[in-house]
Amino acid sequence: MNQAGGAPLADLRVLAIEQYGAGPWATMQLADLGAEVIKIEDPRTGGDVGRYVPPYQDGSDSLFFESFNRGKRSALLDLRTDSGRAAFHALVAGSDAVFSNLRGDGPERLGLRYTDLRHLNEQVVCCSLSAFGNDGPRGTEGGYDFTIQGLAGWQSLTGGPDEPPMRSGLSLVDLSAGYVAAIAILAAVWRARRLGVGGDVDLSLFEAALAQLAYFGTWVASRDYEPSRRERSAHQSIVPFGNFPTADDWIVIACPKESLWRAFCEAVEQPEWLDDSRFATFATRDRHRDVLTALVDECLSAHGASHWLSRLTAAGVPCAPINDVAAALADPQVIARDGVGDYPHPRLGRVRQLRTPFRMDGVDREVRPGPGLGADTEVVVNHTDAGPTSARSSSDA
Repeated sequence: MNQAGGAPLADLRVLAIEQYGAGPWATMQLADLGAEVIKIEDPRTGGDVGRYVPPYQDGSDSLFFESFNRGKRSALLDLRTDSGRAAFHALVAGSDAVFSNLRGDGPERLGLRYTDLRHLNEQVVCCSLSAFGNDGPRGTEGGYDFTIQGLAGWQSLTGGPDEPPMRSGLSLVDLSAGYVAAIAILAAVWRARRLGVGGDVDLSLFEAALAQLAYFGTWVASRDYEPSRRERSAHQSIVPFGNFPTADDWIVIACPKESLWRAFCEAVEQPEWLDDSRFATFATRDRHRDVLTALVDECLSAHGASHWLSRLTAAGVPCAPINDVAAALADPQVIARDGVGDYPHPRLGRVRQLRTPFRMDGVDREVRPGPGLGADTEVVVNHTDAGPTSARSSSDA
């Protein structure tokens, strides 16, 4: 890939008072795009709690931490002390953004708001990602992905109709809120550079999760719609769209367009379905979903997954096997596009990690270790190096 243009965010510096998932995920997106991200870690607590998450953990390093913190720097600063605050303020003067993921009252307690820092840097952006935001009746409460999935209605939508409420298998509130925060930081810095004035950004896991209710939220807020959990992860209103058994394994089939429905019927050699009035439109297929699903099941039972995946793919119908994680990482598409990289880690040995999904000029997609605890404190506090590092400074420590 052409690197001539340089990393897209090579001129961006972010100070990150962050831990665990959502916050580190947000700033790692920026680091992947070339930003200098300096993690301000608390020496009283041993730094980011993510450093100590099992099962693959040694000292102050873990594979969990690596997954959220590649390409960053780490400085141990106690912001509750005069010396720690002084060092932090010196960094603020030369930074574009101060980012935190604390409880909603955390930025005020630690002096991380724009009113606290604007005298040091008029253009600084102060972004807070908390569970519920900086005000409101829940503003001082903590929250995590699991709890927010319950509160925001996600668990009521996940799983089968006869199963208990269920969270998604991934921490999707954390990850999606992290992306929201990364976008917000970039937008606020862009505005600050244009206008010469920074400001506060107040984000929450809860509101990020609510926003992603998307059409469910619109349907419920606009009408008397009551979402129901469907069998086999089926779509709320589009059929066929979900998981289907074959003679030997399960596959996913998606027909969210009339042209795909027609292609599906032809691929499974059931042209008579196209002439059945019960299946003529999205709406009629939804009303007769039980009948249609039974017919599809019976049809697919004649052959195994590889047979149907081959036929459906050839017909242009979106479909996929239901992989476990190991099979997903071994998919030919992942291998062809070099989706997994590796690096040696001083404590954890060889680490294999997914590369950034950003593919653009100037983005170096090599994977690198996260920073050792406090490994860059002297460098960043004493300003002995003005630019972001391209590799972990503590790798040889």
